[in-house]
Amino acid sequence: GDGITNDRVALQAAIDGSVGQILLITGQSRIDSTGLTLRSNTHIRFAQGASIKMLAHNTDWYQMLRIWDVSDVKIESPYLDGSKSLNAATSGEWGMGISIAGSSNVTITSPTTIDCWGDGIYIANSYVADGVTSKSVTINNHLADGCRRQGVTITSGDTITFNNPIWQNIAGTAPQAGLDIEPNDNSAVFRAIRIVNPKTLDCGGPGIQVDLGSLAGPVAKTVDIHISNHIDNSQNDGPFSVGGLEPSGYIVTGSITSTNPVWKENWYLGDWIPSGPTISVVNPTIG
Repeated sequence: GDGITNDRVALQAAIDGSVGQILLITGQSRIDSTGLTLRSNTHIRFAQGASIKMLAHNTDWYQMLRIWDVSDVKIESPYLDGSKSLNAATSGEWGMGISIAGSSNVTITSPTTIDCWGDGIYIANSYVADGVTSKSVTINNHLADGCRRQGVTITSGDTITFNNPIWQNIAGTAPQAGLDIEPNDNSAVFRAIRIVNPKTLDCGGPGIQVDLGSLAGPVAKTVDIHISNHIDNSQNDGPFSVGGLEPSGYIVTGSITSTNPVWKENWYLGDWIPSGPTISVVNPTIG
């Protein structure tokens, strides 16, 4: 990439032609808002200094890297720039750096996602196959900086692990959280969600938000979310916000735990039914 030319077609051809091999991306690549679609058995490595940046665009919906309905994907050191200042759109919140939907066995190491119109990373159920959730996704050392809506959103997932993420300077459109765990509907799954050593810094909204308002429904749900060693410096909407469950006659159980957090402010509990998941904040340091 030369930092000027639209490399999207060439990059997509390289992705399609390197299945089962390692694709090395070098230089300063630019792409349009169509984004790039990854295949099963994809392994991409970004060379030192390599990046992909959005060209000027006018859309509130895109995915720079789309990992949809595939398996066995590895990405090393991706640097993705959503170029929010080059977006002529004036509304919306759905421009994602990396979008993972209905995929399994995904490992992403040291991703950087900056200035996305929406979220740095978005994890969801499949958009084409009912009931297929993203499973066995591990993301290490994620840095999200300057995204408008979230550093990360998880709307559904089974065995999702973030190790040592930094989500910072998130601001522009609500909820402006470092991490938002929020289902779209009753089909969502939150099983073995592990957030290890996260830092949420200077976010416009909560450092970490868990809003389960849309999870309750005909299918009973059990959630398992564990956050450990969370550091947050928020003095706006607080470090940790949990809520959304109102009496409905539906069953949602399980546990949501934050262990050994270090926060500037106290956490917040919103609407919650007594029969809902147990919420535990263990050994907090506040102030």
